[in-house]
Amino acid sequence: MDWFLNADFSTAPTPLHLTLLGLLLSFLCGHVIAWVYMMTHTGLSYSRTFVQSLMIMPVIVALVMMVLSNNIVYAFGLMAVFAIVRFRNILRDTLDTTYILGVIVIGMACGTYKFLTASIGCLLIALILLYVWLTGFGSRQRYDMILNMHWARDLNHLMELELILRRHALRSVCASQRSHQTLSGTDLSYRLLLRNPSKMQDLLEEIKSLDGVSRVTGLRAEEESEI
Repeated sequence: MDWFLNADFSTAPTPLHLTLLGLLLSFLCGHVIAWVYMMTHTGLSYSRTFVQSLMIMPVIVALVMMVLSNNIVYAFGLMAVFAIVRFRNILRDTLDTTYILGVIVIGMACGTYKFLTASIGCLLIALILLYVWLTGFGSRQRYDMILNMHWARDLNHLMELELILRRHALRSVCASQRSHQTLSGTDLSYRLLLRNPSKMQDLLEEIKSLDGVSRVTGLRAEEESEI
């Protein structure tokens, strides 16, 4: 196994310790960026697979740079392969794109005789993908219910509604507030993290009993997903 472990058989072989250091460091940096994105994301649209890709992509890009090794022929070959994949397939999921990119780079590493780089990269990428699958990395549950209603009274009287929401929810955010030009009142949409999700129907009944409230609907939001 000396021929396999000493170095890659290519014009610019990569030492084993530098290969491991580069791939592990890229994984660590991607992990940090993914955590920052998870903590700072405030929009309504959230994609767990996008967060997972933020962690995996640096490892694959580091592997790409090791395979290319300042070789312009390899670079043009990689561009040609990506052009073929893009022409034949439309990938809607970010993680699917990551899988395609990973197998292409590993194939290039084998084709350019970088056997050690290909083996280490394949093993590490497979372990990372298993890790995100087993741990559900990127998942978060800020809200578990979407509440919609029509409020016919003045908005200054919303305190009565907010008191009910505070009793039933640990956290509530008014995500949408839209007034009608033809109809009196305002359409309100809240995102709630319930204290007890099993009492969702009790919350709806209590809100329906308020004066000036109509068209009350509640939707389960088990997990924030991409819209």
